[in-house]
Amino acid sequence: MKPQLKKRLGDLLVEEQLISEAQLANALKEQRQLGLKLGATLIHLGYISEEQILTFLSRQLDIKIVDLLKVKIDHNAVQLIPEVHARRLRALAIHDNGEIITLVVSDPADLHSLDVLGRLLNGRPFELMIAREDQLIESFDRVYRRTKEIASFAFKLSEEHGESSAFDAGASLDIGGEGSDATVAKLIQSLFEDAVQVGASDIHIEPDENVLRIRQRVDGVLQETLLPESGIASALVLRLKLMAKLDISEKRIPQDGRFNIKIKGRSIDIRVSTMPIQEGESMVMRLLDQSAGVLSFQEIGLPAHLQERLELQLKRPNGMILVTGPTGSGKTTTLYTSLSTLNLPGKKIITVEDPVEYRLARVNQVQVNSKIGLDFSTVLRSALRQDPDILLVGEMRDNETMEIGIRGALTGHLVLSTLHTNDAISSTLRLLDMGAPGYLVGSALRAVIAQRLVRRLCENCKTSAPAGLEQQVLLEQLSDENLQHTHFHSALGCQRCQFTGYRGRIGVFELLEIDEQMVSALRLDDTDGFAIAAKKSRYFKPLALAALEYAKQGITSLEEVFKLVDRFEKVKKHHDEIELQLSKTEDSSDSGLTLAPLDEQKSKAHSSPLGFVE
Repeated sequence: MKPQLKKRLGDLLVEEQLISEAQLANALKEQRQLGLKLGATLIHLGYISEEQILTFLSRQLDIKIVDLLKVKIDHNAVQLIPEVHARRLRALAIHDNGEIITLVVSDPADLHSLDVLGRLLNGRPFELMIAREDQLIESFDRVYRRTKEIASFAFKLSEEHGESSAFDAGASLDIGGEGSDATVAKLIQSLFEDAVQVGASDIHIEPDENVLRIRQRVDGVLQETLLPESGIASALVLRLKLMAKLDISEKRIPQDGRFNIKIKGRSIDIRVSTMPIQEGESMVMRLLDQSAGVLSFQEIGLPAHLQERLELQLKRPNGMILVTGPTGSGKTTTLYTSLSTLNLPGKKIITVEDPVEYRLARVNQVQVNSKIGLDFSTVLRSALRQDPDILLVGEMRDNETMEIGIRGALTGHLVLSTLHTNDAISSTLRLLDMGAPGYLVGSALRAVIAQRLVRRLCENCKTSAPAGLEQQVLLEQLSDENLQHTHFHSALGCQRCQFTGYRGRIGVFELLEIDEQMVSALRLDDTDGFAIAAKKSRYFKPLALAALEYAKQGITSLEEVFKLVDRFEKVKKHHDEIELQLSKTEDSSDSGLTLAPLDEQKSKAHSSPLGFVE
């Protein structure tokens, strides 16, 4: 039985004294010009709020108001109403128990829409709930994933080719063609649309013996979809390799490429990496939204006090600034943000990258191509003859690149680059391990930024939660501050965050500025002295403590902090062991015991290539 108002909505609102007669008359006049429903017109004119109308309709029609962000939605029920009709009618099926379908609508008084919904559901009975229109629109983007569409195209492609996939895939993403070429193009289009819709940073295509595994990395966590049509993997990879201008005849060695596509009006740059595996070729594609532009320091999460210190370092005429962290931690984003602050008409900037990720006006960007001998060291030697003020080196990959970078920093250039190490302190030790003399590192290096990405708590469902007993113990080891009565936060999960409790990520940074005490230690090759001086430097705060600040502010959870604590604790524990060993050595110097010389003990304590971080 469909609920129905006994009088017109406007008259009922006047009777309830929610609006006046004059407001109703003016709204009816404006409604014809705006082309909106009466309720939307009243809200647009500011005569009544959406909450007031929802509450009124709920009471008049005896239907419940539902918060779509907190209710679990049955994705099988969602498919009962095609997306195009759901968006037009502002209706969403959220549950189907086999007898009655539960529909959420924004306007339960719209009888025409209810009749259309009845036909779409083949006359099956349904009950209504009411929700805010903006929640419905947000839910459409979230629940109408391309999963079913992807599965359909995969099945169709499998039927067309069976286990064989040797066909002309074409080199462009043209979905207007016919046959299997159009099918594989539509499948790829759906894959990218789905990834962009959920904010994925990477797509992994992994063929297995019986399934094709497609995984998307969302907020740093992989989400998996399994397709039983394992035979289409080679056709899919073949088409993508053609788009990336890779050698389709070569399947025995890894290859890298890139291409650009437009998804919903957004320019998306795709970086492609292939690797031969047991069941074929694995492919990973990184999605870079070119339309988003370069982010600011505030947008990447760099705290104001660190931004101020970093900008001071960037204003220096020469020296080297390193950004360090694992793959996917946002190093390149930080470098590009730094470049955007330096990109002025009076500065000559040259970048040497593999690959060039974002195009920047006024910046001379060079793409490394090792196949033709255009490697980092070759380009860097030429770049230094191009009279640059600022050099950006994509990565300090080898000894020669590192040497040229240091030489550039010592001869009047500002050099920015990345390094793969665990933290800021170990970056300097990594340079020493690569063969750079300590006195040159001390003279060239100005600052090191280490960073990670931690997940943000979902603002819609996060709640205050005191630290548990085990967490309190870890906090005591991590910080000297008394945090016993500090309220942290966790998240229960909701529709907005897909019940993960997290939505988006933010950068965690530690900044190490090289001072005279650290330079003196480097000149003596005293790695212990350097580490101690670094920890005592004025602005240095380890990554885990920086993440803890976010946890205290309710931006992230303690669980995310403790992912960094593990690394921090290993460093701290190793340092404590070294200091204890050295202390025992000094205390026992007159005890009659035969001990190895102090320098030899330090050498043993640092026998690993990266010293105390391993």
